[in-house]
Amino acid sequence: MVASCKDQLKQVAICLQRSPCVMIERNQPKKCLTDPALAKDLPDLCKAQLSTFLECKRGIVDMRKRIRGNGTLSTGKYDEQYEKLSTGDFDPLEEMHKLDKLNSNQKQ
Repeated sequence: MVASCKDQLKQVAICLQRSPCVMIERNQPKKCLTDPALAKDLPDLCKAQLSTFLECKRGIVDMRKRIRGNGTLSTGKYDEQYEKLSTGDFDPLEEMHKLDKLNSNQKQ
């Protein structure tokens, strides 16, 4: 994967891991994205981050952006957080609370 989209991918993965679809209903993140019935209940923050990631991926093949550059390179900002969630080293209630807080901040 191109380095410029790694941060966006990790943001989407973290958001999906915190979402009620994965945390409470115990669905796989891929199913939460592909199943229309489950996707409509995803938090707005996850949808926005997914859109940002997909736009980044589109920018990789867009010839105009190839000349100008697709954006900033990966900063590694979400590496530690992603590692904790992917290994299961987290408190589910705390992660749900973080997602609710981030989602409410975005709506304001």
